[in-house]
Amino acid sequence: MSTEPDDTQRPGPAVPAPAAAPAMSGISIRHMPFAWFWPALAGALVALLLRIAFSGGPGQRFSAMLGSFIYLAPAVCGAVTVYMAERIGRRSWGYYLWMPWISTALFLAGTLAIFIEGLVCAVVIIPLFAFMGSLGGLAMGIVCRITNWPRPALYSFALLPLVFGAVEPQWPNPEQVSGTSRTLFIAAPAERVWHELNNAQGIRPSEVGDAWAYRIGVPMPVAGVTQDTPEGRVRKVQWQKDVHFDEIITEWQPLQRVKWRYRFSPDSFPAGALDDHVVIGGHYFDLRDSAYTLTPREGGTELRIDVSWRVSTRFNWYADRVAQFLLGDFSEHILRFYKARSEAAEAAAA
Repeated sequence: MSTEPDDTQRPGPAVPAPAAAPAMSGISIRHMPFAWFWPALAGALVALLLRIAFSGGPGQRFSAMLGSFIYLAPAVCGAVTVYMAERIGRRSWGYYLWMPWISTALFLAGTLAIFIEGLVCAVVIIPLFAFMGSLGGLAMGIVCRITNWPRPALYSFALLPLVFGAVEPQWPNPEQVSGTSRTLFIAAPAERVWHELNNAQGIRPSEVGDAWAYRIGVPMPVAGVTQDTPEGRVRKVQWQKDVHFDEIITEWQPLQRVKWRYRFSPDSFPAGALDDHVVIGGHYFDLRDSAYTLTPREGGTELRIDVSWRVSTRFNWYADRVAQFLLGDFSEHILRFYKARSEAAEAAAA
């Protein structure tokens, strides 16, 4: 029997062992395509999950209008963004402040994309969310720089909205009443202006559409007509999207002054006509009354509008400023509408 080894047993050439996969080090991640984007996306996704959790109705636990969500959700968004970025590499103080702006913008875009938020709310809340996102990012940046426990801090921070969202509705909402006033000269007599005030029909979008409230999604007015009813004079108002409500006239001085309070019925705002959070006459916001005052001047009439409203939120300091801007801008545009209508009708009658 041969003592030579069989070919099947003869050792072949050495085969090198498979190389170990390179570790996903901080440097390699930083050089991945769009690496700057992932921390912002992570922050936006966590905030979006919080928004889904905060789906309670007005005045209920886990409502999206609670201060625990409005203040803390964007702060968590910014904190997660910075934490994920710091895992890749040390970031600058400026990064802690501005990168959360991107993540909160992505968060709001996500709420719009899955139809859990309306355009009106998304637009008006952007500045506050950006500010709170920066605070959250800055806080997490400090934690990452001076401690060895950023992850436990992040987990604790992320739980705060849920904890406060469960108990906050037990505390009464502060209420704030404010108002605004605007005046405009109209080259038409008081009789003409008075008629247009009480018989505004066929309002075209081009006549009012550049007001900011309408630009961001509030339905535009279609008609406002004063009628005599068994309960007295009532101004019947119609907006786009089948919005309708009554303005109960409480003061009536022909050719001088008209004032009304608002009355909304359960079907005044059909589903989808306005964001649930900003429905007029709702839990968080209400129009109280409006008044027009006519003062004869040489060559025409001075028309003044006064509008008052209520906000009831944990962030009235911000909500009232938004109302001041939007309703002040609306008041200016509605005066221009009556000016254009009155002067055009007067010119046609001449």
